[in-house]
Amino acid sequence: MATYAIGDIQGCYDPFQQLLREIDFQAGRDTLWLTGDLVNRGPESLEVLRWVYRHQDCVEMVLGNHDLHLLAVAEGFGKSHADDTLLDILNAADGKLLLDWLRCQPMMIATEGAAMVHGGLLPEWSVAKAMRLAAEVESALSGPHHRQFLSRLYGNKPTRWSEDLRGMDRLRLIVNAMTRMRMVTRDGEIDLTFKGEREDAPPNLVPWFDAPNRKSAGTPIVCGHWSALGLMLTDDVWAIDTGCLWGGSLTALRLEDLQAFSLPCRANRTIA
Repeated sequence: MATYAIGDIQGCYDPFQQLLREIDFQAGRDTLWLTGDLVNRGPESLEVLRWVYRHQDCVEMVLGNHDLHLLAVAEGFGKSHADDTLLDILNAADGKLLLDWLRCQPMMIATEGAAMVHGGLLPEWSVAKAMRLAAEVESALSGPHHRQFLSRLYGNKPTRWSEDLRGMDRLRLIVNAMTRMRMVTRDGEIDLTFKGEREDAPPNLVPWFDAPNRKSAGTPIVCGHWSALGLMLTDDVWAIDTGCLWGGSLTALRLEDLQAFSLPCRANRTIA
């Protein structure tokens, strides 16, 4: 009986299945944690989504930015990109079933031993605070007014957390931090522009997990999203997006002993 966290799959179904075989994952015995971005850019997003739906009893997952993008596009909001690979889901006979299920998945999970979020947490947020904020977004996304929420999801502002934030500004900042953030300024303002390797970051930026006085420090946080960072295991950050989509690898981390299993991948991005 083991719990394996797996980094961003992004529609790379065949490597995902091969990795499950390599770690001898057994539904009913083992549990999967998935860091989000199940879909998009890879060739088999529909197959990934169907597999996770069928195995939902043994899967814990959080939503990533590409998953939210799928939900927005499905409702007619947001701009489809040339390298999106979402049409199979949108046109599938079971597409609505899968989308309604996806819409009700969490933004963040936490147990006694670890937490998981796709992107990161702002320095002002403890894990307990972040879980309460995640629940605000989950309520909006799964509720009867989810289309209104998705219609106003896109945008980069506000960039700084305040307890006074209300309405969509508050929800958008929570979503951007939890699904899009890699860096913050040294005084805690969110940055959504830098996507490169850590050592190439401008001097005014620090990785979210290195922010001074980060209140979530001390609790191990499993995250994905930052493929250029690669596998990084510290005392309290377990980053496991190793860029399968881009020809890197797909990584599973066994949470009980932090043993990592990485499967080399060929590039699966369909449009250069």
